[in-house]
Amino acid sequence: MKIIEKEIINEIIIEKSRFITYLKRVDSIDEANDYMQMIKKKHYDATHHCFALIIDDIVRSNDNGEPSGTAGVPILDVLKKNDITNTICIVVRYFGGIKLGAGGLVRAYSSSASEALKKASFITKKTFKRYKVIIDYKTYNSLLNLIKDYIFESDFTHNIELIIDIDNEEILEKIKDISLGNALITFIDNVSKFVSI
Repeated sequence: MKIIEKEIINEIIIEKSRFITYLKRVDSIDEANDYMQMIKKKHYDATHHCFALIIDDIVRSNDNGEPSGTAGVPILDVLKKNDITNTICIVVRYFGGIKLGAGGLVRAYSSSASEALKKASFITKKTFKRYKVIIDYKTYNSLLNLIKDYIFESDFTHNIELIIDIDNEEILEKIKDISLGNALITFIDNVSKFVSI
C-alpha cells in the first residue's frame, strides 16, 4: 500500500465547472475531519465538497449533494485502484452552469482524483531487520560505504557498536566477509519504517 508523501492540490476545468482536488496523508478520522473542515471553510462558496478516504481498514466516501454514486465512489475507486491508504482525497466543485449528467460526473470526479495522483510522490511501509553489529575501527572504515545508509544508531567507544536496519541479508554476509568473521552480529527485532517509492 502507498501513502501520499505530501499534500497535493490540483485543479481542472470541465464544461466550465472548476474541480479542485486536495490529496493529503491522514492517519486518523479526527485528522481527516479537521482537514475536511479546513477545506470547507476555505471553499465555503463551492457547490460541492466530495471526498473519499482510506485509513487502514476504514473506508468512506461522500457525494455531498451530487447524485448518489457519482462523486465519492469514483474518487474512492481511484484511490483503491492505485493501492493508496492513509489518504483523504477531497474534490471541491464550483458549478459552471453546464450539467454533466451522471456519467459525466463520474468521469469528472475520477479524472480530478487521477490527475492529482499523477503529481504525487509516495511512501510505503517496509519491514526491516534490526541488528546490533560490533566491529573494530579498522573494519568500520572498510564497511562505511556499504552500511552508511542502514545505520540507525552508532556508539563509538573501545569498539564501534552499530544498530543497523537492513532489508537484504546479503549485507550481513558482506559485513562478515569484510570483517573476516570478527564482527559480532546480533538480531534485535523486525521494525517497520516509511520509505519513499
